[in-house]
Amino acid sequence: MMKTMELYVHIPFCARKCAYCDFLSFPQGVEVQRQYVDRLIEEIKTASAGFRDTTVTSVFVGGGTPSILESKEIVRIFEALRHNFHIEETAEISMEANPGTVTESKLRDYRTAGINRLSFGLQSADNEELVALGRIHTYEEFLESYRLARACGFENINVDLMSALPGQTVDSWLETLKKVAALKPEHISAYSLIIEEGTPFYEAYGEERGEGLLPDEDSEREMYHKTKTVLKELGYERYEISNYAKPGKECRHNIGYWTGVPYLGLGLGASSYINGCRFNNTSDLEEYLSGAAGQHCDEIALTEQDMQEEFFFVGLRMVRGVSLRQFEEQFGVAAEAVYPGLLERLVREGGAEISGDYFRLTEYGMDVSNYIMAEFLQA
Repeated sequence: MMKTMELYVHIPFCARKCAYCDFLSFPQGVEVQRQYVDRLIEEIKTASAGFRDTTVTSVFVGGGTPSILESKEIVRIFEALRHNFHIEETAEISMEANPGTVTESKLRDYRTAGINRLSFGLQSADNEELVALGRIHTYEEFLESYRLARACGFENINVDLMSALPGQTVDSWLETLKKVAALKPEHISAYSLIIEEGTPFYEAYGEERGEGLLPDEDSEREMYHKTKTVLKELGYERYEISNYAKPGKECRHNIGYWTGVPYLGLGLGASSYINGCRFNNTSDLEEYLSGAAGQHCDEIALTEQDMQEEFFFVGLRMVRGVSLRQFEEQFGVAAEAVYPGLLERLVREGGAEISGDYFRLTEYGMDVSNYIMAEFLQA
């Protein structure tokens, strides 16, 4: 019987680093981009040798901004992936794209390459908020990119949005939600801005909100709660803490990550989870391009306790929760025995509930999810 896994492909390049971004990404010229794709294809060939008995159920190309590449490079990458891995005919093939970086020609090449799902990083429908974020596009440019994608045959599109932005109000956030939902994308990801160390935003705003530059905590909480209500009214079901979809259009790749499906990361700094081990590629571009780096860095073999913790810590992000039956089948012991009294206490406190064999967070539990998930970290 064939095993299954997912693939993640990292393209670290972008037109300009956004002020809030702490991802492994940076601007580079066309020549370096071409060298990178050459090296990535070499890695694809080498890495695939260990997975001849494995079927790939989804591929996700992320970044950075993958659509910054010339489309012929995207085609080359997918030719290598399909030649070296057994990718299911029905696999979900996603790629991130930024508004303003796609053209009709690029989009048609993506379709030819087999990409069947696009994820547009819009963040806001308010141009002043986009400027504050350091985004390179306007809302109007997003609309043009979105409409081009539809015209080129893309029937599965996600739009990334971000709340609690500098200068944002509850009303402007709701306006963004309504404008985007009116376009009827199949999926909407709605995240709250996190100020990360080492970014220009951290220098500007630090650990304290101060001086009213960012929405206050009450406004941020109101945005969070109204997101659920508004999107539900507009036909989107919440299936994960920050993700909403039309029925049947949940992101299969991300669900795999949250439910422990093995995945192989390809490209600069890409992380993997294979055979109970986590490892990643080098984050040094020069080292990666030279091929001098070993295949894997920082390899960690997860203990059974690690895997039990992750089962709950990651799986509880899903609205449906985690299967207690699956836990017992996977670890040979009931969750109630590993966490004596914990599940019952969380239910009693109103943070969780049990439905059939699923243990899941309540609406209140979602609000305090960080606290609840931390309870599953064993001493």
